[in-house]
Amino acid sequence: MTLGEFIWDRLGKFITWGVFASAAAFFLLFTGTQPGILAVLLLTGSLLFLTVQIRDYLKYSRHLREMESILDGLDRKYLFTECIPRPWGAYERALYDMLRRAGRDMVEAVSDARATTREYREYIESWVHEIKTPITAARLLCRRTDRETGRKLTAELAQIENHVERALYYARAESPEQDFLVRRTVLDTAAAEAIERHRSLLIQNGVRIEVQNLEPEVYTDGKWLCFILGQLLQNAVRYRSEHPLITLAACRMGNQVQLTVSDNGIGIPAHEISRIFDKGFTGSNGRSRGGSTGMGLYLCRKLAGHLEIQLNVRSVEGQGTEVSLAFPAA
Repeated sequence: MTLGEFIWDRLGKFITWGVFASAAAFFLLFTGTQPGILAVLLLTGSLLFLTVQIRDYLKYSRHLREMESILDGLDRKYLFTECIPRPWGAYERALYDMLRRAGRDMVEAVSDARATTREYREYIESWVHEIKTPITAARLLCRRTDRETGRKLTAELAQIENHVERALYYARAESPEQDFLVRRTVLDTAAAEAIERHRSLLIQNGVRIEVQNLEPEVYTDGKWLCFILGQLLQNAVRYRSEHPLITLAACRMGNQVQLTVSDNGIGIPAHEISRIFDKGFTGSNGRSRGGSTGMGLYLCRKLAGHLEIQLNVRSVEGQGTEVSLAFPAA
């Protein structure tokens, strides 16, 4: 609270004091009080009034700083009303009691919402693990059909599995501390796992993969990194050119390691680059080619943020897209 705000808040009191002092001065002067005595009385009264106002200003400013310090020190700001000291004034105590009741109601609502979210996330995780069994069984059944039908069914099952995996990581991204584990990870191993998971998709679409200098080690969660790379591979395949090529390359940049996933696909329009990480954004390419959910890159950015990976995209429409992942220093 600034001094100007305090004066504006108490402007009524200042005006009232001015009117009262003027009226008293005229009355005393009319009753024959000497001007010198009148001046002393007005000066003394004004000094007392200003002293009280300055004391109140300093008291309220100090109190506000204390409450701001308490609020800044709380991880969960909605617990603020439970931590501030009880005021002395009757009016302030009444407001405090009402705010505290409202705060407790909000804490209960937040607790209920968190419990519901946790139950939903646990259900999604259990559902994902359960759905993998019929998917695996369907893959085995595909082997008993003719080759062409089996190939088509396998491709559709791969799409289902990708959507299921995306749902799993979407649920886990809400409570990352319960799932990810940072450890030393070789980029070559993570890239090989991501490529193997999407091998059928890459082969069916005639995509060629080039790997360059993936020997560096980084500190990250290998499972989450594999998912991020998988989403980038899927996007590169979906928006491929006539002779698709995906290149995975790593290089050291000071105390960081940068992994680059680039393709020679159709690229992204310049005016859409800033929105590709938005939740549900599909863009003109997604609408024209179909099959886009707008969740892949959104999850990549969210998971990368938890892992402190800097994710950047450069693209030229009609030439290709390059996604870089900069891993933090060990």
